[in-house]
Amino acid sequence: MDVRQLEYFLAIVDRGGFNRAASALYVSQPSLSQAVRALERDLGSELFRRIGRRAVLTEAEGP
Repeated sequence: MDVRQLEYFLAIVDRGGFNRAASALYVSQPSLSQAVRALERDLGSELFRRIGRRAVLTEAEGP
């Protein structure tokens, strides 16, 4: 995990979705999604449920 991934994660949580977070961070939505997928892969757990345009936190647990 790097600082950028953590910043992206928090922006998605604060704004409730990938599109709003991407706009606030001045990055493209696909770049943001790719970074979050990499974070989820690193952690071995899905962090968000994508429900329409919203992103809802999962009850992910660490190893």
